[in-house]
Amino acid sequence: MTPPQRLATYFHVHLVSDSTGETLNAMARAACARFNNVLEIEHIYALVRSQAQLERALAEIAMAPGVVLHTIVDEDLRHALEAGCQKLDMPCFGALDPLVSALSWYLGAPLSTRVGAQYALDSDYFNRMDALSYALGHDDGQGGQDLNLADVVLVGVSRTSKTPTCIYLAHRGVKAANIPLVAAMGVPDTLLALKNVPVVGLTLSPDRLVQIRRNRLRSLNESRESSYVESDAVRAEVVAARRLFERHRWPVIDVTRRSVEETAAAVINILAGGAGQVEVIG
Repeated sequence: MTPPQRLATYFHVHLVSDSTGETLNAMARAACARFNNVLEIEHIYALVRSQAQLERALAEIAMAPGVVLHTIVDEDLRHALEAGCQKLDMPCFGALDPLVSALSWYLGAPLSTRVGAQYALDSDYFNRMDALSYALGHDDGQGGQDLNLADVVLVGVSRTSKTPTCIYLAHRGVKAANIPLVAAMGVPDTLLALKNVPVVGLTLSPDRLVQIRRNRLRSLNESRESSYVESDAVRAEVVAARRLFERHRWPVIDVTRRSVEETAAAVINILAGGAGQVEVIG
């Protein structure tokens, strides 16, 4: 007899940061994802840089007992947070402490106490902003006149996650343009004329693509049937796109079971290894 499925366990996790909280939020989600049937209720306290702000955070933490994670750099605030959590009898952990301590020992270097050091306005930051501007200006086939300035061009039929992948790549400093494949319009000459810019094809299973497109139409309150969501027509679209990728020996990523983050990571791997030969990634 199969045992009854265990209901999900909910718990409160308090994320206290003296910066944006993005690093802490990502770490907490990654850690919680390792547990089955465990769902975290996140409470985020960003830009906590004064005693008054910390006291307000502790007052809210007291109302929802759980686990406290922090990335506070200032020693006085750290001690105050840890002391406050001790009074509340709640576990409190410095999320980056083990890694930072290990690096400090390995490098033999003192720790920086600069808040938000990872968000410095350096050349990498401006490169990411430039990449983001480029992605927005070259979305869905726009800005084709300077595709040669891209680090990569993503190609695929409609709704194969080209746009979100380009935006994610931009946050990694990669200039990515995307071009939709529309049967009635043919393949743009500007794409075929590219010489030194890698082109990566994105594909999706026809059944999943139909489902995504139907959901998209519903969100637009569009109920009319068309070839856009007709199974045979969609299958023909996908097959034609795959033939185009094979003909030009463009690397291909199947995004059917991939998140945007995983697709972007696959693109980065292709760029690192060269995209000169066909590579089909399931």
